[in-house]
Amino acid sequence: MLIEIKDRTKTLITELVAVWDASVKATHTFLGEKDVIALRPFVETGLEEIDKLVVAYDNHKAVGFMGIAQGKVEMLFLEPTYIGKGIGKNLMLKAIDEYTVSYVDVNEQNPHAVVFYKSFGFEVFERTEVDEQGNPFPILKLRRNTKMCH
Repeated sequence: MLIEIKDRTKTLITELVAVWDASVKATHTFLGEKDVIALRPFVETGLEEIDKLVVAYDNHKAVGFMGIAQGKVEMLFLEPTYIGKGIGKNLMLKAIDEYTVSYVDVNEQNPHAVVFYKSFGFEVFERTEVDEQGNPFPILKLRRNTKMCH
């Protein structure tokens, strides 16, 4: 079940940061523990302030989430055991169909995510050498080719 969350409680933020933490450790193998710890405050702030926050629930437990701002997926993370079960796909379809998302950034060193976004018609239009915090993790900026369908 996907629900857009308006009221972001501390409990929810803590739960979603735990999802992010597990997801990043499973999928962002290029990050060290110090990198993850350094990024955590940015994630907390992002979850509190993002325009649209959609949470995926299984049995009343948050198992994934997506944050959207200004036509862009700013974050999409799943509990590792839920990766490959269609939840990410459902989140992206919701982003495209209901929120008319056209953009997403992805770590170049996360090839599975790159393939995932490309499957929805996203194409690389720019590459940066560093991430938003200036760390040496290249970012691919993707734009959705609206001529492609999902």
